[in-house]
Amino acid sequence: MKKRPVRLVIVGSLALDSVETPFEKKRDLLGGSVSYACAAASFFTKTGMVAIAGQDFPSAYLDAYRKFGIDLAGLNVVRGRTFRWSGVYETNMIDRRTLSTDLNVFASFSPELPAAYRSAPFVLLGNIAPALQMHVLEQVKKPRFVIADTMDLWINTAKKQLMQVISGVDMLMLNDGEARLLTGEYNLRRCAARILDWGPAYVVVKKGEHGALLFSRKGIFIVPAYPVDEVCDPTGAGDSFAGGFLGALAGSTVVNERTVRESLLYGSVVASFTVEDFSLNRLMKVSRSDIRKRITGLKKMTSAS
Repeated sequence: MKKRPVRLVIVGSLALDSVETPFEKKRDLLGGSVSYACAAASFFTKTGMVAIAGQDFPSAYLDAYRKFGIDLAGLNVVRGRTFRWSGVYETNMIDRRTLSTDLNVFASFSPELPAAYRSAPFVLLGNIAPALQMHVLEQVKKPRFVIADTMDLWINTAKKQLMQVISGVDMLMLNDGEARLLTGEYNLRRCAARILDWGPAYVVVKKGEHGALLFSRKGIFIVPAYPVDEVCDPTGAGDSFAGGFLGALAGSTVVNERTVRESLLYGSVVASFTVEDFSLNRLMKVSRSDIRKRITGLKKMTSAS
């Protein structure tokens, strides 16, 4: 049987996470931005992963990727230890403290795209150094839609390179604090207007449990967060949102304002499943039917009729 071509390439960090919440502690969980984003995207389109892992990366986690149907041609397993992160969440399950960050093999990560990935029409540049994001952009051939994610670290330490990345992508994703830090503005509409002037067609400002805001030259779209009964672990919610969004968009026949807005709702719904368990555990049990049910529910919650 002929192998389906990869339509979406996701580049980012792969990690083993140790997470503590007010209720439980878990060690060496499958984590990292690329894990969550690829799993979320895999419900909608053929997704390829570009990441680095150490020889200690459990084979069971590779099997988990394969069960999602993720293409692993871009996953490089090298000598050494896998990137490890540990953190603890406060009682509100929103604020968290990082306890340790051990980059290990991720410190030498230089993403190289397999030949088959370079013509993929959709690309998600996860939250990695802008120099690495630029390195990926230099390898892809006329992609249809590219998203870049970023964080305060890169705004503070590599802003010049980050501005280069921003000028070359279709959408920038960041949270409200990062948008203010990047632009020097406080009002989010003004923040978005400045970023749009720098080149992207879309800006998504993430607001955690309160959803997100989409800004474009055609207006503003409010992306609600799907309300869940209980949050077990918020880790990876933003990455699942981004991956679910771009996966859904890659599965659309056209890319326009309507499909971008619709796909963001899918991203919100997939992220809602992620937070209901640790790591990718909940996503492993989700079906397309489950996603459609929540999409229907979310639309009913936001309809005035």
